[in-house]
Amino acid sequence: MTLRSVVKGTGSALPARRIDNEELARMVDTSDDWIVERTGIRSRYVAGEGETTATLAAEAARKALDAAGLQPNDIGLIVLATATPDQTFPSSATKVQAMLGISDCVAFDVHAVCTGFLYALSVADSMLRGGNAKRALVIGAETFSRILDWEDRTTCVLFGDGAGALVLEAEEGDSGILSTKLHADGRHNELLYVDGGPSTTGTVGKLRMKGREVFRHAVVNLADVLREVLDTEGLTPADVDWVVPHQANARILDATAKKLGLSPEKVIVTVDRHANTSAASVPLALDTAVRDGRIKRGDLLVLEAMGGGFTWGAAALRY
Repeated sequence: MTLRSVVKGTGSALPARRIDNEELARMVDTSDDWIVERTGIRSRYVAGEGETTATLAAEAARKALDAAGLQPNDIGLIVLATATPDQTFPSSATKVQAMLGISDCVAFDVHAVCTGFLYALSVADSMLRGGNAKRALVIGAETFSRILDWEDRTTCVLFGDGAGALVLEAEEGDSGILSTKLHADGRHNELLYVDGGPSTTGTVGKLRMKGREVFRHAVVNLADVLREVLDTEGLTPADVDWVVPHQANARILDATAKKLGLSPEKVIVTVDRHANTSAASVPLALDTAVRDGRIKRGDLLVLEAMGGGFTWGAAALRY
């Protein structure tokens, strides 16, 4: 039998404040029609006082542990994907560890922006199969609202805050993570980036994006990496029960599915409710579909994402 990393539970968390397009239109020169037509987004959640990347991550982690029927000290590894950590250091993963009351485990952050959760999932899978831990929390959490230019309607309408988490356990069998594929191409830095950082400006900076160019790269890269991860397992798009994609833009989701010949009904979509939550979007969408009953045990899932860097990746797993 093959040792695999099996999903034992999922969880997610959102800030208390929900901002719909009508409210956003009172803050910046935009409209509900403009946003929906170009992105499919109708609302997003924005962190308030006392809500941080780590607090959202910890809440999502607790829900995933509850779903798995486990206690915090059953966890030996925490990998947290984020581009918006609470502090430059230490890692937000160690803050989550402390919030959960875990006395000792491996804990660190992974930074690959919107692809961060796929990177974190791949790292955790490798460490579990390598015997570094029996169980892991893999978390994607972001507070992108704190790096947005709220006067730039081309970017501020796109993003929201949130967190999603999975509990993985190393088990022998056919279920679990089948394969992951990751990529990066740093030549495209200027298409999607934050104009600040500790080593350059000494400031946090604000998000900047050339949306049209990002869209073009996203559709090609995501379709290619989904084919790659399926080919690795000798699978075809027809074998897939659900696609759980990064929730960047409804048009990207539609175009990617069309390029692969996948039915739109097989694509989990939460971008309309949550907007783009970067590294949180894939696990947040996964938890949503698990809890509403669409995703069932035994289903074949493919996860995918692309983010600044550019980074992109995909995973195939038997839920």
